Amino acid sequence: MSQAFHNIGVASQRSGLSTHVIRVWERRYGAIEPTRTSTHQRLYSDEQIERLTMLNELTGAGYRIGNVAALSAEELRKLWQAHQVTPVQNGSERENANAGALPKRRTGTKKPMAAAKQILDRCLSSVQQFDAPALEQQFEAASVQLGFQGTLQLVIAPLAQQIGVLWREGTLTSAHEHFATSVVRLFLAHAARGFATSEISPVLIVATPTGQLHELGALLVGASATNLGWRVIYLGASLAAAEIAGAALQNSARAVALSLVYPEDDPALEQELLLLRHYLPPESAIIIGGRALEAFQKTVDKVTSLQAHSLSDLNLILDGLRKPIQK
Repeated sequence: MSQAFHNIGVASQRSGLSTHVIRVWERRYGAIEPTRTSTHQRLYSDEQIERLTMLNELTGAGYRIGNVAALSAEELRKLWQAHQVTPVQNGSERENANAGALPKRRTGTKKPMAAAKQILDRCLSSVQQFDAPALEQQFEAASVQLGFQGTLQLVIAPLAQQIGVLWREGTLTSAHEHFATSVVRLFLAHAARGFATSEISPVLIVATPTGQLHELGALLVGASATNLGWRVIYLGASLAAAEIAGAALQNSARAVALSLVYPEDDPALEQELLLLRHYLPPESAIIIGGRALEAFQKTVDKVTSLQAHSLSDLNLILDGLRKPIQK
């Protein structure tokens, strides 16, 4: 039987990684070596997609991609399997352990990545059925099991990626995407009430530039920044550079965060980004992320921006920007 191969969109959907991350891991870390067609299109086998899935889960559990990308298939699987279950001790087992006896290992409590995958599958099903209560329930379950950042990084961000892939393939419609965005917005707004900020908290302006109509990524950026103690001013989707800069200047924003998702071939975007950089003072940072970041890489490089390829990257950038500006 001949081996089945799949394009990068399928590999992205099944592994939970964005197409950009797959390309970066391939080019920078040698994590995978896809087959190439005569037109240089990447093709991935089932085994390679499984490898990408395990790498995704391990990096989500805290491993550095540079440390696990070179592992053999057998080494990677052993490490991945070790993170699928957590040993649970009851009172008597703890006493036995203190006495020198080994506790029995149970498999009832799953590690975060395994729990997140189950919740993610249920979330996608809820989106497909337009079931808002069910989707909200899964987000709440994720918050309890994974914490807020875990919910953002392991559930909602991968969900947004999958919806985008399925939308481009025609499996989901724009209505599904708008439905998911509305439910996510309500959930994040409710969750943000528990995060304390003050007048001295650094200000972050969050938006998408003119022509970028998908705002789910921007919502995630705002929620993650709020969780880290930033005072977020969320402007929404498709806003002109002058308007974004005006809000930043009026509020003495430390940074502006932009999400680029779709379309990936907007000829007007370069001018908008260059205008934004021109309008803002040098000390105001511009953070750019999103699924379409790679498509606009040359333009993004011209803007002297900070690039976030994931929410983890974003959080590291925000932590670095918390240092006081030297005047």
